[in-house]
Amino acid sequence: MPYVVDMVTGLKNVGVSTTPLLTEIYQSYVKYARAKLKADKNPMMWFLDQGQPKLDEIEISERCVQHEVKEADAAIVTIGRQAGEGIDRRIDGEFNLSQMEQDMIFRVSDQFHAEGKPVIVIINSGSVMETASWRDRVDAILCAWQPGEEGGNSVADVLTGKTNPSGKLTMTWPIAATDHPSTKNFPQDLDMYSYREMKGWGAGIPNEDYTNHEEDIYVGYRYFDTFQREVAYPFGYGLSYTTFEMKDERLKMKDDCVEVSVTVKNTGSVAGKEVAQVYVSAPKGTIEKPAQELKAFAKTRTLQPGESQTLTMQIAKRDLASFDEAGSQWLAEAGTYTFRVGASSRDIRTTASVKIGAYAEKVHNVMAPKEPLHLLKRS
Repeated sequence: MPYVVDMVTGLKNVGVSTTPLLTEIYQSYVKYARAKLKADKNPMMWFLDQGQPKLDEIEISERCVQHEVKEADAAIVTIGRQAGEGIDRRIDGEFNLSQMEQDMIFRVSDQFHAEGKPVIVIINSGSVMETASWRDRVDAILCAWQPGEEGGNSVADVLTGKTNPSGKLTMTWPIAATDHPSTKNFPQDLDMYSYREMKGWGAGIPNEDYTNHEEDIYVGYRYFDTFQREVAYPFGYGLSYTTFEMKDERLKMKDDCVEVSVTVKNTGSVAGKEVAQVYVSAPKGTIEKPAQELKAFAKTRTLQPGESQTLTMQIAKRDLASFDEAGSQWLAEAGTYTFRVGASSRDIRTTASVKIGAYAEKVHNVMAPKEPLHLLKRS
């Protein structure tokens, strides 16, 4: 990227200043940490030269917070994560907060709330994190996701109300990483003695020599919604500075697709946009299906308070199909399909149903499994 607008600069651009002592502490630390990272870098870790590597958090002491709370109107805590090819995430210290990060949030929230001042957490991460243990200690959480070079400006615009947020989560945020069924098949870190001993038994070592993806179709919200597991934040979730109503859902069969329309009304006092999400529940048939699947979504224009807009989305019959291994085909079985429109997978506002005839699309069985599959099922 040719440039990056950081949080301090973004806040300054909207007329919000940061306290001088903490600003100096962090700016001095970042300069030091970048130089040290470069000096200590393993030559094999070429990817650390790409973008801006995440630096370790530093301790913000109780005494430091006591000094800052007197000078600040609010606290903004940023929590960052960076992962990708070459830098995989671990549960401890990556999905979960480090002890230093948790201590910082608790110290800041205790002292700022004692003075009647709000605490805001900015999450700068491209993936989910654990929030259930600390979210009730803060007043607001803004997920910047991957904000890019204008990140500081965009975050500042949302914090100050210049922009009304309308983004939605693209992943379910679980309470614990192990709530995902895939975690039982994560690769294991075995010591070499155990590995050699198990290797000597003459059989492959599960999650070391091979991994079975036993969760099958139950990935993300498809698992959590089907098996009714509690989550921190559901798929498609996202708040606004205003509120919206969804009503008057209509279904119409049109050629080989279903046309879904819904009216969205801004019922609050601030202009904003909303996303209508269409989740489809299939009839019980011969193939495994989740409780519901996202099949369409649409965003309104900016709606003024009291203004409405009707959104129309089309879902092809083919998009209702799942792969039927036994028949080597894409199959949508005949029956009654329920179209559920809402603001997230757990916030359904209106439903409508329609009977649909079967759809099948045969394919060649060129990749039949050679080993038996042990897959997660609803029953």
